[in-house]
Amino acid sequence: TSAYSSPAKSLGDPGITPLSPSHIVKDSDAEDAVEQLYLVVVAIDFGTTSSGYAYSFTKEPECIHVMRRWEGGDPGVSNQKTPTTILLTPERKFHSFGYAARDFYHDLDPTESKHWLYFEKFKMKLHTTGNLTMETDLTAANGKKVKALEIFAYALQFFKEQALKELSDQGGSDFENTEVRWVITVPAIWKQPAKQFMRQAAYKAGMASPDNPEQLIIALEPEAASIYCRKLRLHQMIDLSSRAPVNGYSPSDTIGTGFTQAKEHVRHKRQSRTFMVENVIGEIWSELEEGRDRYIVVDSGGGTVDMTVHQIRLPEGHLKELYKATGGPYGSLGVDYEFEKLLCKIFGEDFIEQFKIKRPAAWVDLMIAFESRKRAAAPDRTNPLNITLPFSFIDYYKKFRGHSVEHALRKSNVDFVKWSSQGMLRMSPDAMNALFKPTIDQIIEHLSEVFDKPEVTNVKFLFLVGGFAESPLLQQAVQSAFGARCRVIIPQDVGLTILKGAVLFGLDPAVIKVRRSPLTYGVGVLNRFVEGKHPPEKLLVKDGTRWCTDVFDKFISADQSVALGETVTRSYTPAKPSQLVIVINIYSSEQDNVGFITESGVKKCGTLRLDLTGTDTAVPNRREIKTLMQFGDTEIKAMAIDVATSKSVKVGIDFLNY
Repeated sequence: TSAYSSPAKSLGDPGITPLSPSHIVKDSDAEDAVEQLYLVVVAIDFGTTSSGYAYSFTKEPECIHVMRRWEGGDPGVSNQKTPTTILLTPERKFHSFGYAARDFYHDLDPTESKHWLYFEKFKMKLHTTGNLTMETDLTAANGKKVKALEIFAYALQFFKEQALKELSDQGGSDFENTEVRWVITVPAIWKQPAKQFMRQAAYKAGMASPDNPEQLIIALEPEAASIYCRKLRLHQMIDLSSRAPVNGYSPSDTIGTGFTQAKEHVRHKRQSRTFMVENVIGEIWSELEEGRDRYIVVDSGGGTVDMTVHQIRLPEGHLKELYKATGGPYGSLGVDYEFEKLLCKIFGEDFIEQFKIKRPAAWVDLMIAFESRKRAAAPDRTNPLNITLPFSFIDYYKKFRGHSVEHALRKSNVDFVKWSSQGMLRMSPDAMNALFKPTIDQIIEHLSEVFDKPEVTNVKFLFLVGGFAESPLLQQAVQSAFGARCRVIIPQDVGLTILKGAVLFGLDPAVIKVRRSPLTYGVGVLNRFVEGKHPPEKLLVKDGTRWCTDVFDKFISADQSVALGETVTRSYTPAKPSQLVIVINIYSSEQDNVGFITESGVKKCGTLRLDLTGTDTAVPNRREIKTLMQFGDTEIKAMAIDVATSKSVKVGIDFLNY
């Protein structure tokens, strides 16, 4: 049995029964005319490992400004983004974010630091938590727990304040939050509760409010990337499949150096970088046969990798999603986990666990050192990679085990990691590549599955975007696996692709015209009981009528294509004419064929409660209740209308509070 008992039996009310077959209505006034209210669009790429923001003034949409360079920064990691790390004081108040949080935490005395709450890579929790609610906790480095919603809200509030400050400094006058349209990007493969969670955190951070939800757009990361890729000109990308020199470099140079040599039109001014985006569809799109050719965007970040298959509709370049977003937790974090496993193998799991708890700042240091070497890994590298071990690691190990780190390495028979007398771990290139292998294999395997889907024929291009796409090892693996089927293309400044696309999306949210529904939606109804067809335990007899309870009446199925702003309408009638309070429960499921709301995997995600008491008595004997669901944006809205009296009730689909 499911978590829901039969609503008809428990509510003591006879529920609703379908009146008519469904029909789909195109909602013409879905195009809001409120676009011009915002002076600026600010997009936040809230990443697992690093985050950043970019903005564009609605008056000059061809200029995208990427946030100022941040204080701090790591050797071997040049970036416009800041690490997604956050520090709270022992009293649980916000202290700092990014490099500032990391450095401050690092400089605390160990006796003090154990009272401070430091969080990193916490975004993955939203993907991995099965039953996410507003109460879900996150665990700080010192083991203490804090509500996830608070941490996310603090982080978003930090970005809100930084962006408003930069806009105010630039304009010379104070910028108000009301003048900004915010865009926050999330992985497309996140489940609905996680997407809704992000919106709730943004409301808590004061970016928008439930009364004015349009001020905030939750954009899907690969979609944002796709929008930016449409604008790419030939000199702004690296085509891994072309053997001709790219930008005057031969292909062998390109993989390593093409990124640093990016020849974008960049105006250097006020520390922020401005990218010019031409108001055209880039040249490569002329090679696509309209209505036939597809392209895949593979967004590989720190935590997740997700991919979408799109088709472009010329001339205006609208996008159509052809296959629902897929992917998984195959981000570059997987490489960090492999490194951690390697350390456990050499020094013992018990030591590593203790070290992380007792010397959390030094552990962070060690991972920073690993990060810069991780970025130096390349397929054709021959010289070893050195990773400096923090002094406190060496010191603590000796206390813990009674012998030296050097001894542990000799004894561990992990032969491709050696000890160098300068206090470093020396890894052979093969050892480093082996750390990448499990993660890259999963990405390739997943991509192969997508390529084998019937909807995914005629793929012309594969765009590799996101921070992990900077890895030459991943580039080479994708090129050798799929280079024969399609052209593998990497935009320059690949780590900022999503950010720039999210800004473009905020300027013109209607650019994505057709999406695939990630879930099946329907409502619970009563149908006339049919012997032999309906299971006997669903029989309910009310006033002499035999009803089948718990029937799932489908509005839209998983992976069905939905146009933006499309409305699906159904008509119902109260099973008992005299009924004055009508309760319509909305359910969702990942399965396509759902017969009853009691089946496993069916979740309640909304309730429409229409109270018709006090309305005119002269009501037709078959009262018609119209129920509408509007799909499109990452949000879904539902509404019920009593046709006779025009009384109506609205609800947003809610995945967190049921």
